[in-house]
Amino acid sequence: MMRLYHLIIDGYNVIHHDPRYRSLAEHDLDAARTRLVEDVASFAVGESRAVVVFDGEANPNSDGAPHRIAGVTVIFSASGESADSVVEALARRGRERGERVTVVTSDAATQWTVFAGEVSRMSSAEFSRRLEETGRDWEEHAPTGSVRGVLEDRIDDEVRQTLSRWARGNHP
Repeated sequence: MMRLYHLIIDGYNVIHHDPRYRSLAEHDLDAARTRLVEDVASFAVGESRAVVVFDGEANPNSDGAPHRIAGVTVIFSASGESADSVVEALARRGRERGERVTVVTSDAATQWTVFAGEVSRMSSAEFSRRLEETGRDWEEHAPTGSVRGVLEDRIDDEVRQTLSRWARGNHP
């Protein structure tokens, strides 16, 4: 039996390094974030605890509170705090607890900071390839042979709006 691991993803790093998310983000950043969280949820199901960290450093309303959506923890870093520092802190805590941790980022400084002990790193490009492979696997094994539905088609519009509010630091 495979041991669960902690997957920590620098969300905007992946969005900016993957053409699928990047082109979507050019028109609708909320949709790009939602798509990434959906893909991470599909990728991580049953194998890891996934956290997607987005940078909220420049948002004066962002409080850094974690939120759960589709089984994924989503964090917008607090105002004045970079996503990199949140990713590094999460990796350090995982390492201190002896957890297997994989950090997804192409930021060289963050990669070198987190790489030690049970913490490994994966580039955003490699992670994007794995997400794409997971999507193809879903298509191959779907009973109808059709593409699996996207998260935004399976969740209430209210949940999508909530993710958008979190990005802006607006919490109930």
